[in-house]
Amino acid sequence: MDLRQKAASNFIWRFLERFGAQGVGFIVSLVLSRRLGPDIYGLVATVTVFTSIVSIFVTCGLNDALIQKKNADDLDFSTVFYFNIVMCVGLYALMYLAAPLIARVYEQPELVAPLRGLSLILILGGIKNVQVAYVSRNMLFKRFFFATLAGTLTAAVVGIWMAVKGYGVWALIVQNLVNTTIDTVILWLTVRWRPKRMFSFERLKGLFSYAWKLLVSSLVDTVYNKLAQIIIGLRYTDADLAYYNKGDTIPSLLVTNINESTNNILLPIMSSEQDNISQVRSMTRRAIQLSSFVIMPMMAGLAGVALPFVRLVLADDWLPCVPYLQIFSFIFAFYCVHTANLNAIKALGRSDLFLKLEIIKKVIGLLTLLVTFRIGVEAIALGQVFTCITSQIINAWPNRKLLGYSYKEQLKDMLPHLLLSLFMGAAVLGVQLLTLPDLITLLIQIPLGVGVYLLGAKVCKMETLDFALGILKGFLKRRKTTA
Repeated sequence: MDLRQKAASNFIWRFLERFGAQGVGFIVSLVLSRRLGPDIYGLVATVTVFTSIVSIFVTCGLNDALIQKKNADDLDFSTVFYFNIVMCVGLYALMYLAAPLIARVYEQPELVAPLRGLSLILILGGIKNVQVAYVSRNMLFKRFFFATLAGTLTAAVVGIWMAVKGYGVWALIVQNLVNTTIDTVILWLTVRWRPKRMFSFERLKGLFSYAWKLLVSSLVDTVYNKLAQIIIGLRYTDADLAYYNKGDTIPSLLVTNINESTNNILLPIMSSEQDNISQVRSMTRRAIQLSSFVIMPMMAGLAGVALPFVRLVLADDWLPCVPYLQIFSFIFAFYCVHTANLNAIKALGRSDLFLKLEIIKKVIGLLTLLVTFRIGVEAIALGQVFTCITSQIINAWPNRKLLGYSYKEQLKDMLPHLLLSLFMGAAVLGVQLLTLPDLITLLIQIPLGVGVYLLGAKVCKMETLDFALGILKGFLKRRKTTA
């Protein structure tokens, strides 16, 4: 199997895994949203802010270092595994002790137990992460499919059962813990790699020289992304935080399928070709074209159906999240640009440049947040649109020299998909003028959107459509041959 076929096959396996997991998770979140309401979701969002930030230290960028290193061996993997275990136990102890202080800051003593409970996910992450790096480096993404799907389905049943039985916030926390536990166990059963009795501070030092810059970058990025939620939680109500968070979460669930699939495939493939700049450039361009072809219409369509969707599926209690959902749909539509450009920079070993970009972007983002947070929650969300646009340009800027692929060229590659998506989104939104029942409106909007976009792509003779269909046909043919 050549490089293109290998990348395509692994992309589809990773996409199916993400699609299955996020699809089930999406449905479960809708069920739990109706059952638990905005206030409980706001409480969980507050807890998740802190566990997400601390989780950055679980890998310390070492997973990416293992994938990027040309000749990583068992000593490297075993060293990172043992380091991760010690690190994660220490991080859990830190969160356990800090929980009462965080609860006092928020003036919500009920936060203590959920914080301590959800933080157990840190230890599970330490056990799993090196296996994840091994699978990614060796392009064995089929393993993820079975592990993730089993964990997601089991966790869904447990979460819904606990919500029905009145466990409240614990339904969401236990759902997350069960999901990660089963995912970890199945990966350990299906992946052959096991840690050896070996450890090298020298190897750890070498890996960390690349990884620490990614660690700081991820930490800056996560803290910045969660800072808006921290401020909303402190300055506004739990319900306000829930509406903001739900508007962010729904498009995020959809985009994650494509974005994570692309992200997980690009880094190992690009790293294997890091000495061939023209090949890395070609991969970056193709990733932007293919991802924008899929993600942009999804987000335009979601923005168009937001009102009837929320009213029908989440109920009227969640209607205030509609404008946030539409704003974040626009933001997530451009995630393909960030993913492709940043993976190219990491694959070329420029973690120093990666860190510099994060600092520049976050300074701009913080200044924007300082201007908007006093105005209101919607102003905070709109400020994210500005930082999204500037971040695209900043992320693409280095690749003008590194790859000879400027932001102007990238925008040109995306523009046909963006324009067609906007046209499709307008058509979908126009259906609401008929003032039909929400279910009928959605049943018209969804097939109309798909039809308009695919027909438009065919009429405009978009090469990306043929390329995407070619990947799918090739994958199905190989599955049929091996069956």
